[in-house]
Amino acid sequence: MAYAATAEGFPTSVTSAPRVVALQRALVWLVGASGAIVFIEPSPYELVTLAATVIFFATGLRLRLIFMPLLLLLFLLNVGYSVGAVPFIEQPEVANWIATSWYMAVTVIFFAMVVSEDTAARLDMLRRGLIVGGLVAATSGIAGYFNLVPGGHDLLTLYERARGTFKDPNVLGAFLILPALFSLQSVVSDRLAKSFRSTIALGIMALAILLAFSRAAWGGLAITAGFMLALMVLTSQLQAQRSRIIVMSVVAVIIVVMLIAVLLSFDSIGEMFRQRASFDQSYDEGRFGRFGRHILGADMALDLPFGIGPLQFHHYFPADTHNSYLNAFMSGGWISGICYPALVFITVIQGVRHVLVPVPWQRAYLAIFAAFLGTVGESFVIDTDHWRHFWMMLGAMWGMFAAAQRYKAADRALTAPAQVS
Repeated sequence: MAYAATAEGFPTSVTSAPRVVALQRALVWLVGASGAIVFIEPSPYELVTLAATVIFFATGLRLRLIFMPLLLLLFLLNVGYSVGAVPFIEQPEVANWIATSWYMAVTVIFFAMVVSEDTAARLDMLRRGLIVGGLVAATSGIAGYFNLVPGGHDLLTLYERARGTFKDPNVLGAFLILPALFSLQSVVSDRLAKSFRSTIALGIMALAILLAFSRAAWGGLAITAGFMLALMVLTSQLQAQRSRIIVMSVVAVIIVVMLIAVLLSFDSIGEMFRQRASFDQSYDEGRFGRFGRHILGADMALDLPFGIGPLQFHHYFPADTHNSYLNAFMSGGWISGICYPALVFITVIQGVRHVLVPVPWQRAYLAIFAAFLGTVGESFVIDTDHWRHFWMMLGAMWGMFAAAQRYKAADRALTAPAQVS
């Protein structure tokens, strides 16, 4: 069979069916877009991802050696959860939680395998899909908050906070960070027409994040955007490009501050903002507050090798863990408690190592890595265990690690003959 090199430097069969490639890329877009609709179960995201998994395996996917640590950690993590759930498995919510955890693990491997091939094109389709999904979720949240559609306020808001197509305002805000970062990249680096369209998209998503009144999402967007822009400046090859990123970033900050000031002049928004921005929330303080529970739960975890089982923490304390690392210990014992942070922080370490690797998909990589880091930090103060977009980013990161290795190997193979001659 004859082979040719792609734009990414990888060998590919010249007899590959263009329709299959187009179908695969379209599925990646659809998965990204469907990730915005998860207020029902099973959600469209689950159904689309399941269908995409079946079609991709039918048309060709490869499980690479680099994924073995990922596969092992995901397996052990869910073994721990399953063992901890044995005494409560007859409870429907516990059985559903375990099934969802295993399914999320499958999606991680799926995204890793998908992104490891045809990487630049598939990441671009994922980016486009996530932006469309982000706009759908953000627009619905804004429409619900301002009661722009009949019955939308009750359906699309919760506790006077925008939740859009999600069950919880905090998850809406967290989900919108990655598509917002993708839009921000376009604002500061693309040509005028595309930059203008992306500015509108970014404004819509930023407004929805504000109206979700999630402190973690507010801080997450600001920190990840700053971190991503700094990496873009660091990795830019041209001085003119670096200068534009810096100038456009300053302009964007000024505009955002002005818009926030205008929005806060509305009494309802301003009052909710002041309430949510306060650091002395009642549920955070005291012996059994959020952070008090973290200390007490960690002390319990040391004496419980099998944990207390999934969804059981609120039987011991007034509320859930609101800490994914602690929840891993409590839900799955020491096995899950060790494997979950190991999985996360190994990914972070590998992510840092790949920041400066000059690959064709570096721009997308920087956005996903920044958003992933933000979620890793947010996991210390909220339960992110079943956030679909978190596992999507985790799988995409490992897929990009594999693709970067292949890209560097192909580059060495291409330059070796020139060096010899």
